[in-house]
Amino acid sequence: MRVYKIVSFSVVILLISVFFAGAVIVPAAAQYDTQYQYNAAHTGDYSPVAGSTPPNNVQKWSFATGDLVDSSPAVLNGLVYVGSNDHNVYALNTTTGAKVWNYTTGGHVLSSPAVVKGVVFVGSDDNNVYALNATTGAKVWNYTTGGLVESSPAVSNGVVFVGSYDSNVYALNATTGAKVWNYTTGGHVLSSPAVVNGTLYVGSSDNNLYALNASNGAKLWSFATGFTVYSSPAVANGVVYVGSDDSNVYALNASNGAKLWSFATAAGVESSPAVVNGTVYVGSEDSNVYAIGNGAAATSHGIPGFDVTLALVGLIIIAYALKRKR
Repeated sequence: MRVYKIVSFSVVILLISVFFAGAVIVPAAAQYDTQYQYNAAHTGDYSPVAGSTPPNNVQKWSFATGDLVDSSPAVLNGLVYVGSNDHNVYALNTTTGAKVWNYTTGGHVLSSPAVVKGVVFVGSDDNNVYALNATTGAKVWNYTTGGLVESSPAVSNGVVFVGSYDSNVYALNATTGAKVWNYTTGGHVLSSPAVVNGTLYVGSSDNNLYALNASNGAKLWSFATGFTVYSSPAVANGVVYVGSDDSNVYALNASNGAKLWSFATAAGVESSPAVVNGTVYVGSEDSNVYAIGNGAAATSHGIPGFDVTLALVGLIIIAYALKRKR
């Protein structure tokens, strides 16, 4: 009877340890998420508007385009700007979803728009970068590259930075569309540039991440990963975060490209990191979303927050009790 009580008690301890270990790390309230990568640094850090309410799952409206929508929306001044594989860029009313205007390009629009100073900048698979009037949709200018433009433009200090399948990174005058400079990499540039403190960071299918002088396109440094870099870099606090199809997420010194650390997933990382409060959030083609950063060790989500140490204590008590029984 005494052994039975010990075993029963130890099982209770084991169950309690599992329960409370999970309870300790209940996630905080949901973050606000609205638009792609937020700024030229691509931090993905969205500060909620004071007094705003997190969205729920009630549909307000939908708008049917003529094909797939791979482009990510940009939202500004009551309008949603987004591209579609039906070749169009759309401006939709945020309240009703009604179409305000559309502009038809000559190819799929997978690029995500940037909206700066009343102009929408976006790429198309017709090889062009477009500048459109944000109010009317009228074309302000276009610049023709030598390949598809699926990279999403970054705009900083009056210059539009964007990559192309023709292996180049382009810097274009935001007002006129005139080329300021281009830098030729060794592969397609699907990655979207990040621009911080006068430096442009971008990946290429030649396996490298590049840091270029944003004023003249001169290479400052490059970092070689093990495979293609389609991920778009995020820059925060002097560190560049980027994924690679070699299955790793890299953290690099923004000044010199020195590797600070890498984190290995089980498949390619084409997802673009978001960096918020010291944590890097990124997806992988291994089907997982990862949170990487300072803090407690990783937890298993088969049993949320399962504490292995506490579980082992319970098992040791059980083993001791069974030994006493023998």
